[in-house]
Amino acid sequence: MRTAAEVLFFVSPALALFLLFVVWPIVKAAQFSLYRWRGFGPLSDFVGLQNYSTVLHDEVFRGAFSHNLFIVVGSIVLQLPLGLAVALLLNRRIRGQGLLRTIVFVPYVLAEVIAAVVWLQLLQPEYGAVDSLLSGVGVPVPDQGWLGSPDRALWTVLIVLTWKYLGLAVLLFLAGLQGVPQDVVEAAEIDGASWWQVQRWITVPLLGPTVRIWVFLSMIGSLQCFDMVWVLTGGGPANSTTTMATFLVNEGTKRHNYGIAAAASVILFVVALFFALAYQLLVLRRDTKGAAR
Repeated sequence: MRTAAEVLFFVSPALALFLLFVVWPIVKAAQFSLYRWRGFGPLSDFVGLQNYSTVLHDEVFRGAFSHNLFIVVGSIVLQLPLGLAVALLLNRRIRGQGLLRTIVFVPYVLAEVIAAVVWLQLLQPEYGAVDSLLSGVGVPVPDQGWLGSPDRALWTVLIVLTWKYLGLAVLLFLAGLQGVPQDVVEAAEIDGASWWQVQRWITVPLLGPTVRIWVFLSMIGSLQCFDMVWVLTGGGPANSTTTMATFLVNEGTKRHNYGIAAAASVILFVVALFFALAYQLLVLRRDTKGAAR
């Protein structure tokens, strides 16, 4: 049995990095959020919780929060059935299986900024490939472009995010499918179950822990969504795609309201932590208990 000193010796490097790169920035952000600070000079103008009050009463931030929730729900609703369908299809023995898996997974390995720049060019009004293609088949396109219309911009961002992260869902589901006992599947087939019945009553239920982990990752990633939105729209038009992350970056880098930006970052951290803990307690706990046994 290892002694406490041995455990501390092996854990100390990781613990030191965690404290330095995770805990310390959070502490500093919390400290900045209590001051009116323009990004230079000492922290001298203490305002207490006023920055938090300003952020929470800001209509743009509240809109950003609702946009994050929209992306959370929309990503799960779109990517979950699509990812499951593609994973079940690619799990079958078909010609070109490896190539198809690669094609589905390629968008995920692209850097988010690169993917956003590519889609920004594709979605250019009138001259972009998307508008040209849709116009060619008679589908009307908005004059100001898909990203320039407040009513369509957030939906367009959601579709691009679905294209980008569908590969991760498929990869995780394919990995989960490898753990489905084949003897159970073969027994069901011998009993006369169709392919659809096997997926409906055996494969998908056994894939539950993998699906729940993917939902957790998708939820946290959606709450922290920044790069794609920043490159595609910058939060516009008219703040229709602003997320909590783009709000705080905009306040800090463009308006130099670092106290406001720090307060928004702390609120974002608390929101993400709340969702993570609630999901752990309400959904993932039974999977954790099963693993402990």
